[in-house]
Amino acid sequence: MSTRPVAVVTGASSGIGAAAAKALAKAGFDVVLGARRADRLAEVAAECGGRAIALDVTDEASVAAFAEQVERCDLLVNNAGGALGLESIATADLELWQRMYDVNVLGTIRVTKALLPKLVESGDGQVVVIGSIAAHQPYPGGGGYNAAKHAEAAVTRVLRLELLGQPVRVCEIDPGMVETEFSLVRFEGDQERADAVYAGMTPLTADDIAETIAWVATRPAHVNVDQITIMPRDQTGAQQVHRRQ
Repeated sequence: MSTRPVAVVTGASSGIGAAAAKALAKAGFDVVLGARRADRLAEVAAECGGRAIALDVTDEASVAAFAEQVERCDLLVNNAGGALGLESIATADLELWQRMYDVNVLGTIRVTKALLPKLVESGDGQVVVIGSIAAHQPYPGGGGYNAAKHAEAAVTRVLRLELLGQPVRVCEIDPGMVETEFSLVRFEGDQERADAVYAGMTPLTADDIAETIAWVATRPAHVNVDQITIMPRDQTGAQQVHRRQ
């Protein structure tokens, strides 16, 4: 059995999750990748020498089956999440709100709960939660996503408090605008609308966040990086963006 530490990354089939898996492999971790899209997950795993296991964080049985196949866990990166729609609260689609809450909040809780015993057992475990600037700054049309990310942040901070005295560190990383499939998913495949989100500015990349995750993961055992907010130079808030003409 390998003596290298094991990192588990959710939502690892694309974007930040895929980039994180590759960065952590380079940093010396054996990586277990989880996501719903098995074909793309396998491709990413092949690129970083990791192990792909199907995972739907919204399904209790899927999470349980996933956790059973993870023999060791030193680092858990809760990356699975996302936003859906930009409707006002007055016109809210509550089904979308439910889906956002289920993946961003309950998904994080399900996976963390399932792997926490192994994280403690490692003697130097870490939980990294990928949140959002939306967890700090509400904005019109973002009610459902704001609510979910605020809740996820609260869960992360409570976890940090509850694990005091245990050999597990907890970090919340809250990015601003990162150009991935995030906006394409939010706008149900509307490429033109997704592209407009990043028009005239230079967003962060998935690799930028992956490098941050790897840096946090490789701090000495006594160092807990509690929270990082990371945004492009062209962005100073959830909706404060400088766009060049």
